[in-house]
Amino acid sequence: MSDHLKALGTARAQFDGLETFDAPAGIKRVSLVSDECCAVCPVTGQPDWYTITVEYRPGPFCIESKTFKLYVQSFRNSGMFCEQFADKIAQDCANVLKVDATATVNQKPRGGVAIVSTATRSPQ
Repeated sequence: MSDHLKALGTARAQFDGLETFDAPAGIKRVSLVSDECCAVCPVTGQPDWYTITVEYRPGPFCIESKTFKLYVQSFRNSGMFCEQFADKIAQDCANVLKVDATATVNQKPRGGVAIVSTATRSPQ
């Protein structure tokens, strides 16, 4: 069933793409949530910490959780605004899932301001 998954079960896996598995028939909605994500402000270079939620109605696939964790951690040195981040995550997930995906990115407060950005994208 899961013999094609490369990252799961590997102690020191590196992000090599989001992996999927066949969606079980009874699953109607999936939410993936991670608060282990950091990127940097593209202007100041200061770190921004995020909680990311991806939601989708499974079509043929579900995202494997370890590759999702590695995916969100891969942005550690990327410079992007919260709004760009939400759009990128939604598009990447929609493309691999082959269904619409919604990403909500909650930027933890810095300078007294928190930002929440939500994007919904269709596969390209």
